[in-house]
Amino acid sequence: MERGLYIAAAGMLAEQARQDHISQDLANAATSGYKQDRVAQKNFAEALLENTRTKSQIGTLGTGPLITSSKTDFSQAPIKDTGAPLDLAISGEGFFAIRTANGTRYTRDGSFQADGKGQLVTQLGDVVLGPDNRPVTVGKDGTVDVSKVGVFALTNPVKAGDGQITGTAAGKGAGVVGSGALEVSGVDSARTMIEMMASLRAYEANQKVITTLDTTLQSTAQQVGNLPG
Repeated sequence: MERGLYIAAAGMLAEQARQDHISQDLANAATSGYKQDRVAQKNFAEALLENTRTKSQIGTLGTGPLITSSKTDFSQAPIKDTGAPLDLAISGEGFFAIRTANGTRYTRDGSFQADGKGQLVTQLGDVVLGPDNRPVTVGKDGTVDVSKVGVFALTNPVKAGDGQITGTAAGKGAGVVGSGALEVSGVDSARTMIEMMASLRAYEANQKVITTLDTTLQSTAQQVGNLPG
């Protein structure tokens, strides 16, 4: 019975971790260039059951789920027209390079603007870089020459928060930059909401198991305590 408590508790912890990822995705369902995470889950090692008298194997007993890792889906999301000349989108593989306080980072979010120096920057003020790693400048007409905007291929890209990506630059990306458009978020809101509801139900089911087992244990302990000495 105690094993049942541990299995149910492991299930609750796994669903809680899953809900954290899903909540992050839902919060960024409208964030340009955002990439959704996929959570990988597996079971703890199974316990082998055997008959204590005959020593014959009966089967295995699961010991609960475990979140092993999360993987970001960097596949291309749809591109929508905005008409804003400094909104840029990459069609195909690759990332924009930006200069941040933490060094060069990368992003798929092309919702850029011009700063006081006439440089193309992100909403956080980070400078957008060209193929030569120099700042991209905005023309006097308020537009930018997309051929001057760098598109970089990355190996082992990893999300670093604020829409930024870390990774090792691996030359020029195959994607093409277009202006007046943005890549939408990679989050499928309807599907993600369904995943959230399923996770909540699984969490509640494990919670009910723990409550039931705890009540049973208390009742058993009380009955044992009432046995005549």
